[in-house]
Amino acid sequence: MQLQGRNAVDIGRRHALKTGGGLGLVGVLAVLGLLPKSAWAGVDRKVFEATSLKDAFKAMGGLAPADSSQILLDVPGAAENGAMVTVTVESKLPRTEQISILVDKNPTALAENFTIPEGTEPFITTRIKMAQTATVVVLVKADGKFYKVGKEVKVTAGGC
Repeated sequence: MQLQGRNAVDIGRRHALKTGGGLGLVGVLAVLGLLPKSAWAGVDRKVFEATSLKDAFKAMGGLAPADSSQILLDVPGAAENGAMVTVTVESKLPRTEQISILVDKNPTALAENFTIPEGTEPFITTRIKMAQTATVVVLVKADGKFYKVGKEVKVTAGGC
């Protein structure tokens, strides 16, 4: 019996040391300036603090994104639980660089932001939180230009 308990403690200790060592290495690389730029978020902090779509678009550099039928957005028409709303996005726009998911009535507009590396299929499925019935807007940056599409989701129980 004691052997099993001791093995469990050893495994837990090894996991903690491995995790701590990895985080320590990232910290040292960051301090030395050796962390690649791709490891940092590709969006200005102001975007995460924007409370309206207009402010979020402005902070992202896309003041007047054009509507696009080449962005496929799949969200439920009604969500029973705003804490878990499934969003699927596929961009058919050539040279898609970034996909952002925004919710117009959330406390902060930006829900998710993804940088799409060159050669990667621009397809995302994720879950977001929604405070109330609102419009989910997808902002896609492709070839240096911004495009958008949006759909309303009715939320019966808020998640934010």
